Amino acid sequence: MKIATINVNGIREAVGRGFLDWLANQDADVVCVQNLKAKSFELDDSILYPEGYEGYFLDAEQDGFSGVGLYCRKIPKAIMYGLGFPQCDHEARFLQADYDRFSIASFLMPDGSDPAAKQAFMAQYQEYLSKMARKRREYIIAGTWHIAHKTIDLENWADNQTTPGFKPEERAWMDQVLGPTGFIDTFREINRDAGEYTWWPALDQDQPRERQEGWRVDYQLVGPNFRRHVVDAWIDYDATFSEYAPLIVEYDLPL
Repeated sequence: MKIATINVNGIREAVGRGFLDWLANQDADVVCVQNLKAKSFELDDSILYPEGYEGYFLDAEQDGFSGVGLYCRKIPKAIMYGLGFPQCDHEARFLQADYDRFSIASFLMPDGSDPAAKQAFMAQYQEYLSKMARKRREYIIAGTWHIAHKTIDLENWADNQTTPGFKPEERAWMDQVLGPTGFIDTFREINRDAGEYTWWPALDQDQPRERQEGWRVDYQLVGPNFRRHVVDAWIDYDATFSEYAPLIVEYDLPL
Protein backbone atom coordinates (compact mmCIF):
# COMPACT_ATOMS: atom_id res chain seq x y z
CA MET A 1 0.00 0.00 0.00
CA LYS A 2 1.35 3.37 -1.03
CA ILE A 3 0.07 6.55 0.64
CA ALA A 4 1.09 10.04 -0.47
CA THR A 5 0.36 13.38 1.12
CA ILE A 6 0.86 16.83 -0.42
CA ASN A 7 -0.06 20.38 0.51
CA VAL A 8 -1.02 21.68 -2.94
CA ASN A 9 -1.26 25.30 -1.71
CA GLY A 10 -4.10 25.98 -4.16
CA ILE A 11 -5.44 23.02 -6.13
CA ARG A 12 -6.13 24.91 -9.36
CA GLU A 13 -2.68 26.48 -9.36
CA ALA A 14 -1.11 23.08 -8.65
CA VAL A 15 -3.04 21.52 -11.53
CA GLY A 16 -1.70 24.25 -13.81
CA ARG A 17 1.82 23.26 -12.75
CA GLY A 18 1.40 19.54 -13.35
CA PHE A 19 -0.31 18.04 -10.29
CA LEU A 20 -2.59 15.74 -12.29
CA ASP A 21 0.31 14.42 -14.35
CA TRP A 22 2.19 13.72 -11.12
CA LEU A 23 -0.86 11.98 -9.65
CA ALA A 24 -1.26 9.77 -12.73
CA ASN A 25 2.36 8.58 -12.42
CA GLN A 26 2.34 7.77 -8.69
CA ASP A 27 0.49 4.46 -8.57
CA ALA A 28 -0.53 5.48 -5.06
CA ASP A 29 -3.49 3.85 -3.35
CA VAL A 30 -4.50 7.03 -1.52
CA VAL A 31 -3.31 10.60 -2.04
CA CYS A 32 -4.12 13.06 0.74
CA VAL A 33 -4.23 16.71 -0.33
CA GLN A 34 -4.42 19.85 1.79
CA ASN A 35 -4.86 23.59 1.40
CA LEU A 36 -7.10 23.36 -1.67
CA LYS A 37 -8.10 27.05 -1.46
CA ALA A 38 -11.17 26.28 -3.57
CA LYS A 39 -14.61 24.82 -3.04
CA SER A 40 -15.25 21.48 -4.67
CA PHE A 41 -18.19 22.76 -6.73
CA GLU A 42 -15.80 25.19 -8.39
CA LEU A 43 -13.52 22.42 -9.67
CA ASP A 44 -13.61 20.62 -13.00
CA ASP A 45 -14.38 16.91 -13.15
CA SER A 46 -10.78 16.30 -14.20
CA ILE A 47 -9.76 17.47 -10.71
CA LEU A 48 -12.63 15.90 -8.81
CA TYR A 49 -12.40 12.49 -10.49
CA PRO A 50 -9.00 11.92 -12.12
CA GLU A 51 -8.69 8.61 -13.93
CA GLY A 52 -8.41 5.71 -11.52
CA TYR A 53 -9.44 7.68 -8.42
CA GLU A 54 -12.53 8.71 -6.52
CA GLY A 55 -12.15 12.17 -5.02
CA TYR A 56 -13.59 13.24 -1.66
CA PHE A 57 -13.35 16.82 -0.43
CA LEU A 58 -14.19 19.00 2.55
CA ASP A 59 -14.67 22.70 1.79
CA ALA A 60 -13.93 25.55 4.17
CA GLU A 61 -16.68 28.08 4.80
CA GLN A 62 -14.34 30.93 3.86
CA ASP A 63 -13.65 31.37 0.15
CA GLY A 64 -10.11 30.67 -1.07
CA PHE A 65 -9.05 29.16 2.23
CA SER A 66 -7.90 25.79 3.59
CA GLY A 67 -9.76 22.64 2.50
CA VAL A 68 -8.67 19.00 2.43
CA GLY A 69 -9.24 16.07 0.12
CA LEU A 70 -8.61 12.38 -0.51
CA TYR A 71 -8.01 10.63 -3.83
CA CYS A 72 -8.78 6.92 -3.34
CA ARG A 73 -8.27 4.04 -5.76
CA LYS A 74 -10.54 1.80 -3.70
CA ILE A 75 -13.86 3.24 -2.55
CA PRO A 76 -13.87 3.55 1.26
CA LYS A 77 -16.51 1.94 3.43
CA ALA A 78 -17.26 5.37 4.91
CA ILE A 79 -16.06 8.98 4.87
CA MET A 80 -15.91 11.12 8.01
CA TYR A 81 -16.06 14.86 7.45
CA GLY A 82 -14.45 16.88 10.22
CA LEU A 83 -13.91 16.17 13.91
CA GLY A 84 -16.92 17.82 15.49
CA PHE A 85 -15.40 21.03 16.80
CA PRO A 86 -16.11 24.29 14.93
CA GLN A 87 -12.55 25.50 14.33
CA CYS A 88 -11.68 22.27 12.57
CA ASP A 89 -14.90 21.72 10.67
CA HIS A 90 -15.64 25.29 9.55
CA GLU A 91 -12.07 25.59 8.29
CA ALA A 92 -12.13 22.12 6.65
CA ARG A 93 -9.04 20.63 8.26
CA PHE A 94 -9.80 16.90 8.63
CA LEU A 95 -11.24 14.29 6.27
CA GLN A 96 -11.10 10.54 6.98
CA ALA A 97 -11.63 7.47 4.81
CA ASP A 98 -12.51 4.24 6.62
CA TYR A 99 -11.45 0.86 5.27
CA ASP A 100 -11.87 -2.61 6.78
CA ARG A 101 -8.80 -2.62 9.00
CA PHE A 102 -7.74 1.01 9.29
CA SER A 103 -8.57 4.62 8.47
CA ILE A 104 -6.63 7.19 6.46
CA ALA A 105 -7.05 10.90 7.16
CA SER A 106 -6.01 14.07 5.34
CA PHE A 107 -5.16 16.75 7.88
CA LEU A 108 -4.21 20.44 7.84
CA MET A 109 -3.05 22.22 11.00
CA PRO A 110 -3.45 26.02 11.26
CA ASP A 111 -0.18 27.62 10.20
CA GLY A 112 0.27 29.79 13.29
CA SER A 113 -0.31 33.18 11.72
CA ASP A 114 -2.85 33.48 14.54
CA PRO A 115 -0.95 31.89 17.47
CA ALA A 116 -3.94 31.85 19.82
CA ALA A 117 -6.10 30.10 17.24
CA LYS A 118 -3.42 27.49 16.62
CA GLN A 119 -3.01 26.82 20.33
CA ALA A 120 -6.78 26.44 20.74
CA PHE A 121 -6.86 24.03 17.83
CA MET A 122 -4.00 21.93 19.20
CA ALA A 123 -5.70 21.64 22.59
CA GLN A 124 -8.91 20.30 21.05
CA TYR A 125 -7.10 18.13 18.54
CA GLN A 126 -5.03 16.55 21.31
CA GLU A 127 -8.25 15.34 22.93
CA TYR A 128 -9.28 13.67 19.68
CA LEU A 129 -5.85 12.10 19.13
CA SER A 130 -5.93 10.64 22.64
CA LYS A 131 -9.30 9.05 21.90
CA MET A 132 -8.01 7.65 18.60
CA ALA A 133 -5.01 6.11 20.34
CA ARG A 134 -7.32 4.21 22.72
CA LYS A 135 -9.40 2.66 19.94
CA ARG A 136 -8.70 -0.73 18.41
CA ARG A 137 -8.90 0.75 14.92
CA GLU A 138 -5.58 1.80 13.35
CA TYR A 139 -5.09 5.23 11.76
CA ILE A 140 -2.79 6.88 9.24
CA ILE A 141 -3.00 10.64 9.71
CA ALA A 142 -1.30 12.35 6.78
CA GLY A 143 -0.87 16.02 6.10
CA THR A 144 0.68 19.32 7.02
CA TRP A 145 1.09 19.69 10.77
CA HIS A 146 2.89 23.06 10.47
CA ILE A 147 5.38 22.06 13.17
CA ALA A 148 9.03 21.13 12.66
CA HIS A 149 9.53 18.71 15.54
CA LYS A 150 13.29 18.52 16.03
CA THR A 151 16.27 20.72 15.23
CA ILE A 152 17.14 18.43 12.29
CA ASP A 153 13.76 19.24 10.77
CA LEU A 154 14.64 22.74 9.62
CA GLU A 155 17.59 24.89 8.61
CA ASN A 156 18.63 27.79 10.85
CA TRP A 157 16.77 26.31 13.79
CA ALA A 158 18.67 28.52 16.24
CA ASP A 159 17.25 31.64 14.58
CA ASN A 160 13.69 30.27 14.39
CA GLN A 161 12.88 29.42 17.99
CA THR A 162 10.24 32.15 18.17
CA THR A 163 8.92 31.50 14.66
CA PRO A 164 5.48 29.85 14.33
CA GLY A 165 6.06 26.20 13.58
CA PHE A 166 9.11 25.88 15.81
CA LYS A 167 8.04 27.56 19.03
CA PRO A 168 8.83 25.63 22.23
CA GLU A 169 5.15 25.12 23.04
CA GLU A 170 4.47 23.71 19.56
CA ARG A 171 7.41 21.31 19.74
CA ALA A 172 6.35 20.27 23.25
CA TRP A 173 2.89 19.49 21.90
CA MET A 174 4.46 17.34 19.18
CA ASP A 175 6.56 15.62 21.85
CA GLN A 176 3.30 14.65 23.53
CA VAL A 177 1.72 13.35 20.32
CA LEU A 178 4.82 11.31 19.43
CA GLY A 179 5.44 10.28 23.02
CA PRO A 180 2.77 9.54 25.63
CA THR A 181 -0.13 9.73 23.16
CA GLY A 182 1.56 6.95 21.22
CA PHE A 183 1.78 8.00 17.58
CA ILE A 184 4.76 7.20 15.35
CA ASP A 185 6.46 9.47 12.79
CA THR A 186 6.72 7.05 9.86
CA PHE A 187 9.31 9.08 7.98
CA ARG A 188 11.70 9.03 10.93
CA GLU A 189 11.26 5.28 11.22
CA ILE A 190 13.07 5.07 7.87
CA ASN A 191 15.19 8.20 7.59
CA ARG A 192 17.04 9.87 10.50
CA ASP A 193 19.03 12.31 8.35
CA ALA A 194 19.02 16.08 8.71
CA GLY A 195 18.26 18.23 5.70
CA GLU A 196 15.05 16.40 4.74
CA TYR A 197 12.33 18.99 4.14
CA THR A 198 8.79 19.26 2.78
CA TRP A 199 8.28 23.05 2.74
CA TRP A 200 10.40 26.00 1.67
CA PRO A 201 9.25 29.45 2.83
CA ALA A 202 11.43 31.13 0.19
CA LEU A 203 11.61 28.50 -2.51
CA ASP A 204 13.89 29.22 -5.47
CA GLN A 205 12.69 26.99 -8.31
CA ASP A 206 16.04 27.43 -10.10
CA GLN A 207 17.90 25.69 -7.28
CA PRO A 208 17.64 22.07 -6.11
CA ARG A 209 15.20 21.94 -3.23
CA GLU A 210 17.34 19.77 -0.98
CA ARG A 211 20.07 22.47 -1.01
CA GLN A 212 17.72 25.21 0.14
CA GLU A 213 16.63 26.22 3.62
CA GLY A 214 13.46 24.30 4.31
CA TRP A 215 11.25 22.83 6.99
CA ARG A 216 9.83 19.35 7.49
CA VAL A 217 6.24 20.09 8.48
CA ASP A 218 4.42 17.23 6.72
CA TYR A 219 3.94 13.87 8.39
CA GLN A 220 2.24 10.51 8.19
CA LEU A 221 1.58 9.43 11.76
CA VAL A 222 0.45 5.94 12.75
CA GLY A 223 -0.19 4.08 15.98
CA PRO A 224 2.49 1.86 17.55
CA ASN A 225 0.97 -1.34 16.16
CA PHE A 226 1.46 0.01 12.64
CA ARG A 227 5.20 0.63 13.09
CA ARG A 228 6.10 -2.82 11.80
CA HIS A 229 4.16 -2.23 8.58
CA VAL A 230 6.22 0.79 7.46
CA VAL A 231 8.40 -0.39 4.57
CA ASP A 232 9.75 2.81 3.05
CA ALA A 233 9.29 6.59 3.22
CA TRP A 234 10.62 9.40 1.10
CA ILE A 235 10.09 12.99 -0.02
CA ASP A 236 9.52 13.62 -3.73
CA TYR A 237 11.80 16.57 -4.38
CA ASP A 238 11.11 16.44 -8.11
CA ALA A 239 7.45 17.41 -7.73
CA THR A 240 7.43 21.18 -8.26
CA PHE A 241 3.74 22.10 -8.46
CA SER A 242 3.70 23.52 -4.92
CA GLU A 243 5.98 25.16 -2.34
CA TYR A 244 5.53 21.86 -0.51
CA ALA A 245 6.91 18.47 -1.56
CA PRO A 246 4.95 15.22 -1.40
CA LEU A 247 5.70 12.80 1.41
CA ILE A 248 5.22 9.17 0.35
CA VAL A 249 5.12 6.12 2.59
CA GLU A 250 4.83 2.45 1.65
CA TYR A 251 3.21 -0.07 4.00
CA ASP A 252 3.26 -3.86 3.71
CA LEU A 253 -0.52 -4.10 3.97
CA PRO A 254 -3.07 -4.15 1.15
CA LEU A 255 -5.76 -1.51 1.05
